Amino acid sequence: MEFIGGKLLQVVIALAIFAAVIGIIMLVVDRAPKSVKDRVTVAGFLAPAAILMLVGLVYPAVRTSTLAFTDASGNANGFDNFVWMFTQPEALTTLRNTVIWTVLVPLLSTGFGLAYAVFIDKARGEKVLKSLVFMPMAISFVGAGIIWKLVYDYRGPGIEQTGVLNFFRDALGMDPKQFLLDAPENTLFLIIVMVWIQTGFAMVILSAAIKGVPVELVEAARLDGANAWQQFRNVTIPGIRGALVVVLTTITIATLKVFDIVRTMTAGNYDTSVVANEMYTQAFRAGEPGRGAALALILFLMVLPIVVYNARVLRKQREIH
Repeated sequence: MEFIGGKLLQVVIALAIFAAVIGIIMLVVDRAPKSVKDRVTVAGFLAPAAILMLVGLVYPAVRTSTLAFTDASGNANGFDNFVWMFTQPEALTTLRNTVIWTVLVPLLSTGFGLAYAVFIDKARGEKVLKSLVFMPMAISFVGAGIIWKLVYDYRGPGIEQTGVLNFFRDALGMDPKQFLLDAPENTLFLIIVMVWIQTGFAMVILSAAIKGVPVELVEAARLDGANAWQQFRNVTIPGIRGALVVVLTTITIATLKVFDIVRTMTAGNYDTSVVANEMYTQAFRAGEPGRGAALALILFLMVLPIVVYNARVLRKQREIH
């Protein structure tokens, strides 16, 4: 009790000192010239955000960059971690999988989302149809991974199959398949989960963009004899180009950082690991924080050009409007 009382007294004294310091600062600012007062006011408003940015963003970035050039003991090892990344088979497999994810997921998600948005545009029950496709966005990546792991579940031959896909394969007289164990196609089955989630996002954004295309342009194209495909290619696509860029870049960034799906469904085993998962594995499982930091640095360098490109596109759009 005496220990708790002593700690409480120290907290009260610290709060009193802090309040006194703030009071003195406010008193000085209140009596200062207006120009000084304005500067201090602006600095006061910016200071919390600046401090949080330094503590939560700048310092971790500098620390990670420094750690990328150290070994497991914390000693400097030059570029050894990066040499490992681009020479060892398991690391090369991780980079290959990340590239496959980054290419397929944005293209498939955007393609399916765009096609769905076009087909259900102004259709009966459009809101319900949109809700059905958008629903997976409400599920966490971990939840989606668990759901699809049950879909892909495998039991040996002669055993009743509980996985949805293997149940139908068994009913059709086919042998059950180890969807998550057989490389390299197991990566494609993981990608399906991400596409299932992101298609709803792409559909909602692109559907809103399609509705923003001026009706006059569509009618003019129709009067000029353009068929449905020509209207879509020459009128709709140019009209939603900005939304397409936003959707593609957003999904690409989310895909580069994918971790939950891989970790939940395979833990990166069976040649399915990606950069974000391998970063976690090396830093917290294998006792190689330097390698984990090097992977994090590579991941940052992969995301950076996409962010810069997206910012440039948005700035050009604002200049046009």
